[in-house]
Amino acid sequence: MSYEWYPGHMTKAVRMMREELSLVDLVIELLDARAPLSSRNPDIDDLGKNKYRLIILNKADLADKEALDKWREYFKSLGLTTVTADSRSRNFVKQVDASVKEVCKEKIERDRKRGIKNRPVRAMVCGIPNVGKSTFINSFVGKTTAKTGNKPGVTRGKQWIRLNDSLELLDTPGILWPKFEDKSVGIRLAMLGTINDNIIDSRDLAVHIIDYLKESYPGALNSRYDISEDRSSPDILTDIAINRKALKKGEEPDTEKAAYYLTDDLRSGRLGRISLELPG
Repeated sequence: MSYEWYPGHMTKAVRMMREELSLVDLVIELLDARAPLSSRNPDIDDLGKNKYRLIILNKADLADKEALDKWREYFKSLGLTTVTADSRSRNFVKQVDASVKEVCKEKIERDRKRGIKNRPVRAMVCGIPNVGKSTFINSFVGKTTAKTGNKPGVTRGKQWIRLNDSLELLDTPGILWPKFEDKSVGIRLAMLGTINDNIIDSRDLAVHIIDYLKESYPGALNSRYDISEDRSSPDILTDIAINRKALKKGEEPDTEKAAYYLTDDLRSGRLGRISLELPG
């Protein structure tokens, strides 16, 4: 099945972002640390050209530590400054603040030489749906200023937020791109909850998750559900239903409910720190 989702409001969001670019010094792009390449919208590269750039590897607490190190090196090789963040805590705030000043030092120095004081760096915060942009902003500010949710499409319009005398953020809607050239990108994004779950066959997605975990993280399913991983992926989904007591009338395993449990366990980190791709 196809894992693609590009509702009409995303076209409007891209148009709005292009209109705001003249006001922006810096593009802060949030990526999901578990799949940084798949969660990197190629349209944002186009939007961000000729602007200072900062990459936030968000939800880093859910990603495989070794994979995360490799991704840091990958982006460094591209000349991009990266910060890893768990947006539910504020531990990253000082590092982001310092990185903004470092990345934009030419602009800041140019303003100083012109005698311009107290002009903040204006940054557009962008990324795909459900990557945690609004949670990131709220953690950065220290209070709730942007709408958040654990499903894609919560932020629909623009919102300027003044953090302090030196930084303003523009919160933008999450945007995907119209067509994935690589089918596996869509599957990874569906695993992460970027694509609306209502258009996805939950059991089909669960089988993809099981296939991936068996190959890349052997033992993760056994550890969580106390099941054998030597069976076919559809059979393992049935075993998960039995383990979680997800049963229909007549004690028949409810594999649709089991698929929900598995997907939620992956997204929330209850299956362990798992990354979905590696650079190169």
